Amino acid sequence: MGLIAPTLPDIDVDQWRAKPRAERTKVLQQHWATSGFGTPYAVYLLYVLKIGLYILGGLLFAASTPGIGGLGELSDWWTTPVVFQKVIVWTLLFEVLGFGCGFGPLTMRFLPPIGTFLYWLRPGTIRLPPWPDRVPGTKGSHRTILDIGLYVAVIASALMILLSPADRDPGMIEPWRLVPLLVLLPLLGLRDKTIFLAARSEHYWVTTIVLLFPFVDMILAAKLIMIALWWGAATSKINRHFPFVVSTMLSNAPLMPVALKKRLWRDPVDDVRPSGLAAGFAHGGTVFELGMPLVLLFSSGGTVTTIAVTIMVLFHINILSAIPMGVPLEWNVLMAFGTVYLFGHYAAVGVTDAGNPLLVYGIFALVVGTVAWGNLKPQHISFLPAMRYYAGNWPTSVWLFGEGAEQTYADRVTKSAQLPHRQLAKLYPPDTVDLMIGKLGAWRGLHSHGRAMAGLYPHAAEDHESRFIVDGEMVAGSAIGWNFGDGHLHNEALLAAIQVRCSYAPGELRVIMFEAQPIGHPVQSYRIVDAATGVVETGEVDVADMVSRQPWDGDLPFRITSRVPSTT
Repeated sequence: MGLIAPTLPDIDVDQWRAKPRAERTKVLQQHWATSGFGTPYAVYLLYVLKIGLYILGGLLFAASTPGIGGLGELSDWWTTPVVFQKVIVWTLLFEVLGFGCGFGPLTMRFLPPIGTFLYWLRPGTIRLPPWPDRVPGTKGSHRTILDIGLYVAVIASALMILLSPADRDPGMIEPWRLVPLLVLLPLLGLRDKTIFLAARSEHYWVTTIVLLFPFVDMILAAKLIMIALWWGAATSKINRHFPFVVSTMLSNAPLMPVALKKRLWRDPVDDVRPSGLAAGFAHGGTVFELGMPLVLLFSSGGTVTTIAVTIMVLFHINILSAIPMGVPLEWNVLMAFGTVYLFGHYAAVGVTDAGNPLLVYGIFALVVGTVAWGNLKPQHISFLPAMRYYAGNWPTSVWLFGEGAEQTYADRVTKSAQLPHRQLAKLYPPDTVDLMIGKLGAWRGLHSHGRAMAGLYPHAAEDHESRFIVDGEMVAGSAIGWNFGDGHLHNEALLAAIQVRCSYAPGELRVIMFEAQPIGHPVQSYRIVDAATGVVETGEVDVADMVSRQPWDGDLPFRITSRVPSTT
């Protein structure tokens, strides 16, 4: 692996191209098992630099508070309440500008490495309202001056907070300064849910609400939100999907020795399913994520608290060091900081100390209720507020472009960037581009649901071998400026918006959409949608059948519940 050259399998690419899609993918999945994506060193350096700039930005905004002191006096003021307040708002701003989750090459974003604000400031680009038929004034998919104005206002309101003095005792920001951001962001979200989700509102916007509270209530409510994040994420990982996430993610970890990567699989060549070691890592981590927050919540300092704080900081550093695809890096930095700040320094603030218990426990109940509903009815709620971050139980999609259909997309849709293969073509020769794009498909296939997605190709199009097939995440990143694993951002709403612009004929573009597994339910449902004619097939598949197969084996016993005769 060179500074900018990826590590790819040493194969005859012409012979590889001549193989059926499943055999091509198999070669790359076997390579992933020990080499991951093969990311160049320069990419990792880029992300390390970005983390450093994020930390520096937070420090500078905190230090800009009048009277707080300079960076040389950090140890004297880092525990001041305004520091926590500004770190939360700074992280929200960092995300909503596009520098956090979904940034750069590890999300297949190369030229440019960012979409978001470059895209959301352009009239005519695609927006996705969450309830266009229920909320007046939100219909349509074209971004207008109103949308751009709201987005600029969100950025400005966050900057106003970051430059505010701490003029409320004991060293906090006055509540009225927080109100514009709290109002404007959800208003913008009603016009475009993408931006609301990109701000990581399930964490940062909700926490900004508790910054309105008196000091003790703010600390306790912020603690409870972190508890809900840990418990929600941990609960969602109690499934059969999560070991597949761990083996795939750690195989891509830059610091993981190759010898250990091989042990993450039953056999890195012949049985590319998670090993007992990978399952142990997965479920052991889940135990810590459930148990340690409980200790933090009910301990009030001393050795027990210090041990629990240390374990949870290391937990997030471990995730950070893996540099996972999707790159939620700054989120893990913030979680580590929040652990030290809230549960370490303010360990004495306990669950019985709420001055306004209705406010404190009311917001906790709303967060927990959203998590519960999102896991019981995943079709209704984004996986972000449902907190299924790493669970492997995600809504997904794959797009099958017929002959000339991808070129139509390239020509007619105003995008943040072209699809990844076109971006890579400006950086690498064709053989490298084809293998890197193939690696993306291999990554998806290594997850449990990837077997089903590949198995549905023949259901979607008889000519699937000759079609250009791309993960829906890549379409979302190109078409709406942001993606972070949420298949609800590349479902029927995005397909309809693209159809308005491209006017595909029946059969030209088919999309396989796979919904997340409801908790306690042993099956996952799917639908296949034609851009021109709508749903052509619905059905379901048992999770047990997905996890028992090799990643290149899509021969699954699907149960078709409805089918319209195919035109392809």
